[in-house]
Amino acid sequence: MDPHPVTEHKPLPIAVLASGRGSNLEALMHACNTGQLPLEFRLVASDHAEAAALRRAESAAIPTVALDPSGYRTRRDFDLDLFARVAASGAELVVLAGFMRILDAEAIAPWTGRMINVHPSLLPRYRGLHTHRRALEAGDHEHGASVHFVSAELDGGPVIAQAHIDVRADDTETTLAARLLPFEHRLLPAVVKLIAEERLGLHDAVVTLDTIPLEQPLRLVDQALQRA
Repeated sequence: MDPHPVTEHKPLPIAVLASGRGSNLEALMHACNTGQLPLEFRLVASDHAEAAALRRAESAAIPTVALDPSGYRTRRDFDLDLFARVAASGAELVVLAGFMRILDAEAIAPWTGRMINVHPSLLPRYRGLHTHRRALEAGDHEHGASVHFVSAELDGGPVIAQAHIDVRADDTETTLAARLLPFEHRLLPAVVKLIAEERLGLHDAVVTLDTIPLEQPLRLVDQALQRA
């Protein structure tokens, strides 16, 4: 018998922050539109008015906002305004999907345990940028993507789940990134699904699944997440 039978869940109100093309946003939208995820998109926000993520959201009639960081006196002022708008949207979960900014600790404090980020490396390896290049330069045989709860530390916060891929002898930065991206597109919706079903949480800086602490990040196997 399935210990977690399919039940109806009230749509989870979410806000997505993205700086670029929005392919992970598209993955979440697809999962929602095909009935895999009970979500309600309240806002898509960006620090770049030309971000393709905003166009994706607009085409789906999702409210959007673009804020120019140069119009604020400090990074903190920008973040406080951004997250005030997120809160006003009614979102209960914030998803960072390629949002390329370091966030102010005060601004994100109210969102502890309610904000996740997808990052293209097997954290804690390769925080920050150029993760594929760094994995190749290090001679890694394995690469991957991680979803973690967000903290004020760059790509910090407890890791929830990871997708692993092999690094091939002929991989370049471009081919490695291209092969990993479809796994990101499965990993992020799978994590959001557990949150929407109220199965996944953060308690005293420890990730729990069905109230049981995770000793290791969940691992993506095909379309599902499994305990390591």
